[in-house]
Amino acid sequence: MPVYHKTGQNQISFNDLTLPDQVQISLQEILGNAKEGLLALSVAIGLKVLQAMMEDEVTKIAGPKGKHNPNRRAVRHGTEKGSVVLGGRKVAVRRPRVRTKDGREVRLKSYEAFQNDSLITQSVLERIIYGLSTRHYGHGLEPIGEDVPAHGTSKSAISRRFIRATRKALEELLNRSLEGKRFLVLVIDGVVFAGHTVVVALGITAEGKKEILGLWEGATENAAVCKSLLTDLVARGLKVEGGILVVIDGSKALRLAVKEVFGEQAVVQRCQVHKKRNVLEHLPKEAQGWVGKKLNQAWAEKDYRKALTELSRLATLLEEKYPGAARSLREGLEETLTVVRLGLPETLRKSLRSTNVIETAFDKVRVVTRNVKRWRNGMQVLRWAAAGLLQAEKGFQRLKGYRELPLLAEALLKATTAPENSMMVKTA
Repeated sequence: MPVYHKTGQNQISFNDLTLPDQVQISLQEILGNAKEGLLALSVAIGLKVLQAMMEDEVTKIAGPKGKHNPNRRAVRHGTEKGSVVLGGRKVAVRRPRVRTKDGREVRLKSYEAFQNDSLITQSVLERIIYGLSTRHYGHGLEPIGEDVPAHGTSKSAISRRFIRATRKALEELLNRSLEGKRFLVLVIDGVVFAGHTVVVALGITAEGKKEILGLWEGATENAAVCKSLLTDLVARGLKVEGGILVVIDGSKALRLAVKEVFGEQAVVQRCQVHKKRNVLEHLPKEAQGWVGKKLNQAWAEKDYRKALTELSRLATLLEEKYPGAARSLREGLEETLTVVRLGLPETLRKSLRSTNVIETAFDKVRVVTRNVKRWRNGMQVLRWAAAGLLQAEKGFQRLKGYRELPLLAEALLKATTAPENSMMVKTA
């Protein structure tokens, strides 16, 4: 016979429960709650059903009430206050008690099945991520009936639950195993919150599926932070043998970290969007239009040498009047054309020419954190970032041009196993 305890272990499945043959619910009770909405009606019926299920289970354990049975192994022991999870909150119920003859409490499966506290925590995480504040969490829940006592929706209680949920999300993200997976592409970029830079890595598998691989926090996007992130990925099983395309922004620190950790197995594509932005920031408004057009035309070329020649000409043209823009363009210039040099088809080139694939995830993080009024520390930043990234990941679609990824795998293998041929020109 199972013995009741409150440790939360051995959670009961709904499949273990049986519904009593007859459940008596009056029409008057139903109509009284229907005016407050469908959830209130469902809760009213659900609580009646739960009470009937608990009484039915007690009868099966202790026998019919009021009938003497000298062979029974347990007896009724009154009731006590309890609670079950309904509609994102805890709802008070009276729990019948049963004890064995030697005084041990008997667990009721029907009661424990509705005590899954993680349901509230998950509800809190999802509602706050979608913009509901901890202060107004209770107002965002559907009514369950005026006569149904509920608790667990105060600001402090919701804050504690959210902290636990985001801490769990962060732990999940930081401990994801990368063993046995083949990632052809690694996209790395940073996002800033309250003076804290969070560097995030997103992987793209050989099947075109996107996955958040990890994140690291620091005061700036420096070499130490970037190297720590990459080293952590390798420690968790990231394999780069056979080559990996690493798409990065214009960060010199990140470029250095990629070289130190991955060596010659990494083929780097500098983000064209970041490069264009950096170049245009060195120009007056009257020059930004035509320079931006020249950059787009060069990057749209299918021929690597022709594209390289056009960009070099543009840098020379800018040298005299706008030397800052020329230096910005020349820095890592060839690596802005890596997807062209590898001979990738047009759709795949467009998908991998920038870090835009990870920027969409950052947009989700920005939406998630818009209600944060006070950033306390780096751990809070990491928790919120992890929650937003994992939420964004749920909506990821396969990379555009994923059917052409075998061509990328072949090109990476050639580029990393024959360095002397890695600069050979191909046409798409």
